[in-house]
Amino acid sequence: MARTLAPGRRSRIFTLDVDSGERTLVHESTDTLYEAPNWSLDGSSLYVNGDGHLFRLPVGPGSTPERIDLGDLPELNNDHVLDPDGEHVFVSCMDWHIYRAPLAGGTPRRITNDDGRLHFLHGVSPDGTTLAYIGLTADAEGNWAPPNVFTIPAAGGEDVQLTDDEFPDDGSEFSPDGLWIYFNSERARTVPGHAQLFRMRPDGTGIEQLTSDERVNWFPHVSPDSSRLAYVSFPPGTEGHPADKDVIVRLCAADGTGIRDLARVFGGQGTMNVHSWSPDGRSIAYVDYPVDGLHD
Repeated sequence: MARTLAPGRRSRIFTLDVDSGERTLVHESTDTLYEAPNWSLDGSSLYVNGDGHLFRLPVGPGSTPERIDLGDLPELNNDHVLDPDGEHVFVSCMDWHIYRAPLAGGTPRRITNDDGRLHFLHGVSPDGTTLAYIGLTADAEGNWAPPNVFTIPAAGGEDVQLTDDEFPDDGSEFSPDGLWIYFNSERARTVPGHAQLFRMRPDGTGIEQLTSDERVNWFPHVSPDSSRLAYVSFPPGTEGHPADKDVIVRLCAADGTGIRDLARVFGGQGTMNVHSWSPDGRSIAYVDYPVDGLHD
């Protein structure tokens, strides 16, 4: 079921210039819990999910989200990525499958297979031919194995498993130059939940660790020129990527060096789960969830 706002809570959608630090409040709601902004290819709009639907939101102060008719789909979760053609969107739904749907309205098409796996979309290759997703599988006793990174043709077809180990992996996203898949993983953890940022080649080889600090780092998003990463950094000791945490939106070079803080927000889950860079590489978009009387 889609997340909702508790009384006294707001969801606020911001854009942020990563060099100047200038922040713009695009929309604020006390009714709908919005999550996970993407940008349109022309930079004029954001796409966010809320109440199990996808919305288009013009960039600029005081804008109002407009619901997009994606046809007969199950409720959406917060994983949606634009097709590079600019006319379709790939979405994860609450039936645990990934679909491709036309943004102008029409019939969606399911991509993922009936393999007993839960599928969580995070990335699409620059040429639009391949999706990167996180897959979860349960054993006969109903115990969930650690999530791993998979790819699948965007037209549907055979899955390819890229990681297979005892440590959770998540947030798999292609770099715009097509050379890497970035992801977060606990494979170097010192305590349970201590995720850091990694990258690997699109065939699963050449895994490199990018960050190594006391915080818990999730959802690396690669700038359009493939030179920088924006990501969500949780407090030490956090397990998973929960909501309602004091998190830091951070920026670093694509190799993990030069880390700096962009914004301190009350959020976490939903703040920046999917690719959130503007097409010109100047700005990111994110969501926070302040509590009345406790946050600005």
